[in-house]
Amino acid sequence: MPAKILAALIVALLPAAVSAAWQTVAVEQGKRVEIDRDSIVTEQGTTMTAKGRIVLDKPIMDAKTSAAYRIIEIESRYDCAERTHATLKRTYYKDEGEALRQEEVRSPFEMPVRSGTPDDRLLREVCRPKGSAGGAQGTQSVNKTLDKVNELSGDLRKANEALVEQAVRKDLQRLTRQSAPASSGKAASPAPKKDSAHPAAAVPRPAPGTAWSYEGSGGPQYWSRLRPEYATCAAGRRQSPIDLRDGIAVDLEPIQFFYKPAAYRVIDSVRQLQLAIYGGGLMVMGKQYRLMRIDFHNPSETAVDGRSFDMEAQLVHQADDGKIAIVSVLMEKGTENPVIQAALNNLPLESGGEVAPPGLTLDASQLLPANKNYFTFMGSLTHPPCTEDVLWMVIKQPQQVSPEQLSILQRLYKPNARPLQPAFGRIVKESR
Repeated sequence: MPAKILAALIVALLPAAVSAAWQTVAVEQGKRVEIDRDSIVTEQGTTMTAKGRIVLDKPIMDAKTSAAYRIIEIESRYDCAERTHATLKRTYYKDEGEALRQEEVRSPFEMPVRSGTPDDRLLREVCRPKGSAGGAQGTQSVNKTLDKVNELSGDLRKANEALVEQAVRKDLQRLTRQSAPASSGKAASPAPKKDSAHPAAAVPRPAPGTAWSYEGSGGPQYWSRLRPEYATCAAGRRQSPIDLRDGIAVDLEPIQFFYKPAAYRVIDSVRQLQLAIYGGGLMVMGKQYRLMRIDFHNPSETAVDGRSFDMEAQLVHQADDGKIAIVSVLMEKGTENPVIQAALNNLPLESGGEVAPPGLTLDASQLLPANKNYFTFMGSLTHPPCTEDVLWMVIKQPQQVSPEQLSILQRLYKPNARPLQPAFGRIVKESR
């Protein structure tokens, strides 16, 4: 009997031995942040490198591979004296040991570490002298205590957020009932009208292999039918773009931008003009996002009180846990825009081509107005696979694009704006 018990204990302890290198440093809603202390290496002075990872409760879809991942392993550089960190490499895993893809960060940039965030916890672990906190047992004890505190605080925060959302919804419902009889009241983001001349039963199914586009058999009305992973384009209830109406005016936290001149590529994606920029990012609500690319749409996709604009620049950012944040800059005819001109100057000569101008840099902050007040809401990508849980921040003050620049883009690219989507009662906040 003792031998059987011993064998059972050994089997039970095997999984723990495999994952012993990863130590939990923070637990938040929907994810767990871990560090591999054995990976910590002193590079120079107070600069260290280490590996951490984010383990998600639920897998999310990867827009690049159309496959789901649940673990993101991140190699980062930390400056213990300056309290900054920079991401060097990311590896995405479907699950333990099942790598999906890996990406090197071409131009790592330093981001400040904000106190109380998971990055702060990682920084403290990396910069803690070896052997402190009573050795391995002391570290594990501290980690367990901190994990419990994080878990309890996360539950409390979740409950508070639910109560606040419930109160806001009640107020909105009350206001809606009060304003319903008034003929001058604004409708809340009406759903797109159905074409009575083409009932749903008569809509032809796209041919197999049809690529998504903004018109014809691959147009927005067919996206959900083109591939199974595009189903959210029709079934989702937080789709973008929307018409921004009746926003709740509050004191929104200012967006902290960390853009800087960086190398870039000009991409003709056939459907639109894009810029891939290797440097900079932003911080909002305690979370950091790196700038991935800028997409240009004409006309604008987002509308404000029913008004659309001549163009829209969407600055697409991604956090280390894969979450996406999009800063939208609406544009109207006026003076020449330096960022757009830089893209046009280096436009690929062939459709679908790319150009990386040697020795040239581009500063994305030139797209931003002086006044950075904004609208914000939860939405989606505006193209397949229409992934939801995207944080949108639409700058309220429009920027300008010259008539000549707009004319060139309209000649090169057909209208590439997805139609407005139903709001389904989503809350829109705006800076007051």
